[in-house]
Amino acid sequence: MNTPRPAPDDYSLDRTFTHRLHTLNKLTDRVSQAAYLHGTGLPLSEGRCLSAIGSFTPLSVNDLAHRANLNKGQASRAAQSLVEQGLVRKVPSPTDGRGVVLTLSPKGERVYQKVVAVVQQRNTDILACLSAAEQRQLDALLERLVTHARLALAPGEDAED
Repeated sequence: MNTPRPAPDDYSLDRTFTHRLHTLNKLTDRVSQAAYLHGTGLPLSEGRCLSAIGSFTPLSVNDLAHRANLNKGQASRAAQSLVEQGLVRKVPSPTDGRGVVLTLSPKGERVYQKVVAVVQQRNTDILACLSAAEQRQLDALLERLVTHARLALAPGEDAED
């Protein structure tokens, strides 16, 4: 059995913000994965991509990765799967000779409506333990933390890498 190492005073890994944020992310992703599959038939990464394409259309694969909070490889694979399912159209970019532009197909529009419903329900479920005032406060605090984290990046560094 592993024995915990002595740590500096007032330090407990499982009480740090970053550890708890990562834990919350993993837990909500597990439940979201099941919700996406049940509500749309799509795995989480494809659902996130379809949601991003529907919300910010048209998108390049790089823009999709940024908007869906995935790396470029994950976004590219998910986009290709969505194209193969007839949910997304992929056409050459008019401004980038090597790039593509992604938009929803009519079938993709219908599934996108289901994805939006799943996202809205997931947000409601996750925040259900907080009062309306606490939800507003959390929203404001998260906005401040995201802004602060972006400012900490080196100039030219992408926040989504």
